Amino acid sequence: MRTARFTLDPAFTVGQVNPRLFGSFVEHLGRCVYTGIHEPDHPAADEAGLRTDVLALVRELGVTVIRYPGGNFVSGYKWEDSVGPAEERPRRLDLAWRTTESNRFGLSEYIAFLKKVGPQAEPMMAVNLGTRGVAEAIALQEYANHPAGTALSDLRVAHGDKDPFGIRLWCLGNEMDGPWQTGHKTAEEYGRIAAETARAMRQIDQDVELVACGSSGQSMETFAAWEATVLAETYDLIDHISLHAYYEEHDGDRDSFLASAVDMESFIENVVATCDHVGARLKSKKKINLSFDEWNVWYMSRTESEVAALDWPEAPRLLEDVYSVTDAVVLGSLLIALLRHADRVTVACLAQLVNVIAPIMTEPGGPAWRQTTFHPFAQAAKYGRGEVLDVRVSGPTYDTKRHGTADLLHATAVRAADGTVTVFAVNRSQTDPLPLEVALHGMELTSVTDHSVLADADPDARNTRTEPDRVTPHAGTGTTLEAGTLRATLEPLSWNVVRLV
Repeated sequence: MRTARFTLDPAFTVGQVNPRLFGSFVEHLGRCVYTGIHEPDHPAADEAGLRTDVLALVRELGVTVIRYPGGNFVSGYKWEDSVGPAEERPRRLDLAWRTTESNRFGLSEYIAFLKKVGPQAEPMMAVNLGTRGVAEAIALQEYANHPAGTALSDLRVAHGDKDPFGIRLWCLGNEMDGPWQTGHKTAEEYGRIAAETARAMRQIDQDVELVACGSSGQSMETFAAWEATVLAETYDLIDHISLHAYYEEHDGDRDSFLASAVDMESFIENVVATCDHVGARLKSKKKINLSFDEWNVWYMSRTESEVAALDWPEAPRLLEDVYSVTDAVVLGSLLIALLRHADRVTVACLAQLVNVIAPIMTEPGGPAWRQTTFHPFAQAAKYGRGEVLDVRVSGPTYDTKRHGTADLLHATAVRAADGTVTVFAVNRSQTDPLPLEVALHGMELTSVTDHSVLADADPDARNTRTEPDRVTPHAGTGTTLEAGTLRATLEPLSWNVVRLV
């Protein structure tokens, strides 16, 4: 097996990691909210009905932003239903997922949940531009953020929330390019309403940060043309444009699945090119950043029939994918892709947080546990803080049906403020270990403090309620740093975190 190599030099960097890169997503879908984060009758519930065992895992996961309340759900969302006394809130049909929404958990409960996660957890609120528009968006903004002295801000105070919620980051709708979206619009229609909404929201607060809907994937027929049209309307009014992408293994083609990040990086680079083209055409010096506010491994091919069979139940089991070691390695590779583009991807949200295609699983009345995918995210959120170093891999490649030729090694590195460096690396080979050599230039690094590996002899091994710790990271062996060169051997099909001081 050929050795994979790259060089690290602090003179060659990508950019600073925005802490918002380690965000997540809570949607009123399946059991994400009810019996996920909120279960008043659970033995571990606090006085607000929040599961304290889940809160502990969310803190351990290290999420920094939590997007809410959707997702497809938001395109039928009436924010007024989610405020005031919970027992007086109306029950509504949710057209997105063919379920019934009780609204027992709403806007105030979401903010209270964030506060209990910790000060690092920032709200990211989506407004409904599917079935509603400008008036409803600015009404929600006034209710949430205005201190007092108006009808809506005083209503919030009367509902028990004296302090404003301070929501800075807002999504202007969700996946409005998608025909599945309630209130789906053309690019021209959406661009116009997004611009009108952005302009009105900035009249209330010039400093809000706004995310316009980009494409729901680069496989969409309207991809790039959608971004160009929307940005032409909104360029000077918004800060970010969204990207959404999900990946799954198709027909046993695991080699392609392991190279999913090739598609993610291409998606990012194509959206950046489109943004910059529009900016050049408008003769603007402003740079639009990217909000990758939905991404994950999701076995979406199972979902359509699952949802179609529903008859308006409340909080059913939906999209509860149980993730394998292979899924975790792919998720780690997707994290590497985000870090490698930290100069322009400044927000990202793993979709979702609990139960629904999530790193955390719960059982009603029972335990909560970590899925295999929990570990790469938690490690990246903990150690991926600082400046991303430019990594150019030289080494063995392999051919895939979906993504063409891909490197067996997918890697990045982050240099912290104290000079320590963390290397994140995935070996995509299903069968062979991969020798790695990293030349370190201009850095006073002398030792390896830790080499953590997520891999297993069974690539389909999973964590379950009965075996919650079947898959956990273990220590790598034989990793050295001598004479300015890091040497390691990466196990087959593995996620690796190597820390250097």
